[in-house]
Amino acid sequence: MQVRCRENMTSMLKRQVESWVAQAVQALCGSAHAAVLVERPKNPAHGDYATNAALVLAAKLRCPPRELAERLRLQIPPGDILERVEIAGPGFLNFHLQTAAFHAAVTDMLQHPEGCGQHQFGQGRKVLVEFVSANPTGPLHVGHGRGAAHGDILARLLEACGYQVEREYYINDSGRQADILGLSIILRRLEHTACPGPAFPRAAYHGDYVREYAATLPTALDGLLDTLGDWPTPPDPDAADHCLDMLIAHARQGLGATAFERLTRSGTEHILQDIRADLAEMGITMDHWVYESELRRTAQVSRGIERLEQAGQLYHKDGAVWFRSSALGDTKDRVVLRDNGTPTYFAADLAYHLHKYQRGYDHIINIWGADHHGYVRRLQAALQASGVDATRLEIQLMQFVSLCRNRQRVPMSTRQGNYITLRELCREVGPAPARFIYITRNSDQHLDFDLELAKSGSRDNAVYYIQYACARICSILHKAGAVPIPASPAELQAADSPAERALMVELVQYPEIIEAATRQREPQLLASYLQTLAGAFHAYYNLQSVLVDDPAVRRARLYLVQAIRQVLGNGLGLAGIDAPERM
Repeated sequence: MQVRCRENMTSMLKRQVESWVAQAVQALCGSAHAAVLVERPKNPAHGDYATNAALVLAAKLRCPPRELAERLRLQIPPGDILERVEIAGPGFLNFHLQTAAFHAAVTDMLQHPEGCGQHQFGQGRKVLVEFVSANPTGPLHVGHGRGAAHGDILARLLEACGYQVEREYYINDSGRQADILGLSIILRRLEHTACPGPAFPRAAYHGDYVREYAATLPTALDGLLDTLGDWPTPPDPDAADHCLDMLIAHARQGLGATAFERLTRSGTEHILQDIRADLAEMGITMDHWVYESELRRTAQVSRGIERLEQAGQLYHKDGAVWFRSSALGDTKDRVVLRDNGTPTYFAADLAYHLHKYQRGYDHIINIWGADHHGYVRRLQAALQASGVDATRLEIQLMQFVSLCRNRQRVPMSTRQGNYITLRELCREVGPAPARFIYITRNSDQHLDFDLELAKSGSRDNAVYYIQYACARICSILHKAGAVPIPASPAELQAADSPAERALMVELVQYPEIIEAATRQREPQLLASYLQTLAGAFHAYYNLQSVLVDDPAVRRARLYLVQAIRQVLGNGLGLAGIDAPERM
């Protein structure tokens, strides 16, 4: 659904400063310059906004930066919200706004809560966000949870900025990994029934979920498994891949391809049911679940390969069919059809992405694990060779997660079954802390997930600290009784201390943070902002009484904390987290 929202006062403050700077640059240079920025100074004493325009343009205009800064300053028109413009350091221009501008912005927040922090720049464009997409060969673990939280919160941010967003999960239910799962189920079933079978390969799936599922299979299967006879003994047990291939081939031949694939599908569907349930427990609902097997069944994989062939990008070598991806920026050429005639995963992924393009999205976002780093360029090359606009695809890589308990890292291995599942994590620490902690670091940074910290009720637990601020403010508002919405900015004038102005300046940053987090694809900016705002409120609350006797001051402070509660609640909502009224 398209989000339509008004341009609110909190967004307009920065827009106004950007407009002043653009007009000044245009007057002196005759054109805009992309490197000219308007940002918030790290030190509040340096103003509310600052620009680097003089530093960027000094060489072009052959003018010393501070002298150019003065020329730019003279081009800034006086305005109702502007108090003064100062030159600082090597040539920065610092803008100090009237406090009344922040009173107006906070009033606007309270009068239009539904639009607080929202934007229009998405303009209803359709975006597909594909995330998680873990192979259905085992449960989701804590590593998958990071991509799940990041993808869902990014989708919420995009929606808040006016995009039409759909969420998608791609299911790799075909190929070798699915075959390994099928073999693992068969061997565990043989163990369950005490039937003879080979030693369980170390490269198969060792998790308890395989053993538990195998134990639930109907007894009618056992008679079919008895027909498998003697299992082959690999000549080199240490050759894991060769060992698995021999055992898979024996099981497929003994059961028949149809029965083997039916058993494998039943296993993947059982795992998918758990995946759906685990995502739902985290508050994540997918709009689409796309099966690789369906793409193969409907010949979309074959058609994707045909597009590469028609473009003259394929050649034959060693019995296989290769894509000339190295000519398009990849590190080497890639196989699309193996020597036995079966398509590779890469061929299926190309078909899947062409399928995305066919559905008419304006933009496509993939959120992948960092281990897919080498895969990005080959996919872009294949899309380019297929004649579609590869720039419409954006791939974001998520770095790995380490789980810590009592300051010790928990060793994890998916294949060996040594990991903590996402379900276990959510039930131990709760979905809300899990979601929030997952977005406390930029996606390109490694994340240490501290289990004990996630469960603690201290200020070091970020989500607890923010929710506690919400509950504190609700308690204040409850004691105050009915708190009306301010009719005009003048009603906030009594909130005129430096601490209160600083709180209002922090509040006004919220729409800027939402825009930056969306454009940069970094929910971490939202998480960091909410922690900062909550910390500023707690510090204010510990030093300053809100419910004072002076009615004008009391009312102004109630408006201020009410606005903080609203922004914290809106921000937590975008993170998919509740803002409790009491704790």
